[in-house]
Amino acid sequence: MTSETRNAPSLERVRHELKKRDLEVQSVERITPSMIRIVLGGDELADFTSLAPDDHIKLFVPDDKGMMVMRDYTPRAFDYEARSLTVDFAVHEAGPATAWAIAAKPGDRLQVGGPRGSAVLTGEIKRLLLIGDETALPAIGRWIEEADAGLEIEAFVAVPDAADSQSFKTCADLAMHWIYRPGGEANNPEPLLQAVKDVACGEGTYVWIAAEARVAKAIRTYLIEELAHPLTWMKASGYWVHGQADSSEKSIGEVPPRPA
Repeated sequence: MTSETRNAPSLERVRHELKKRDLEVQSVERITPSMIRIVLGGDELADFTSLAPDDHIKLFVPDDKGMMVMRDYTPRAFDYEARSLTVDFAVHEAGPATAWAIAAKPGDRLQVGGPRGSAVLTGEIKRLLLIGDETALPAIGRWIEEADAGLEIEAFVAVPDAADSQSFKTCADLAMHWIYRPGGEANNPEPLLQAVKDVACGEGTYVWIAAEARVAKAIRTYLIEELAHPLTWMKASGYWVHGQADSSEKSIGEVPPRPA
């Protein structure tokens, strides 16, 4: 057993009561040209729990036929005292959830389910390497903003334009890299691959990848085959699949960290 395997991070899977909550839109803000931020509120959030940056909730939205469908989104932020839940929507080819977000206004209602559970990562993590596209920005934002003081974080995020860059408040030691490529090329791995070509993956570096499935797979393969990064120090997810509505690959070739 290698030292990387012996000292791999621990993963505690925390289950939450699965319930559906009826919430009200409190505010809608276009924070960048490609991102809409919606704050939801309601007393039904009194027992809401989200313990990990890449948790997922289910949003129940109408499709173009008026039927209710479910879509996965990251809880961007939660304020227990205010009973408010923030969700960021990447504006791309408008599926039902994106269409709902574009039309949303204060006072609208939305049903939210979950999260079903949280995968809480702990261990001797010295450095985080975060790689993703605009759909991963809500989770990346949480990773950055919830990090402990002094943790080294390097993030590479592909977005359509410089105007789509975001800023984050953090106690971590953050190095942020924005990669600009047209939204229509979000399934092309090359822009992100070129950006991470010379990245340092030293001991104690945990890598988190989330993007279109083909892109996430290509980056994962590069880090394993070219940089010899250990599987137990990595998680890759396809948050969406090009050409397939409501499709994802949440755990690409995952070797889970040892149980806590």
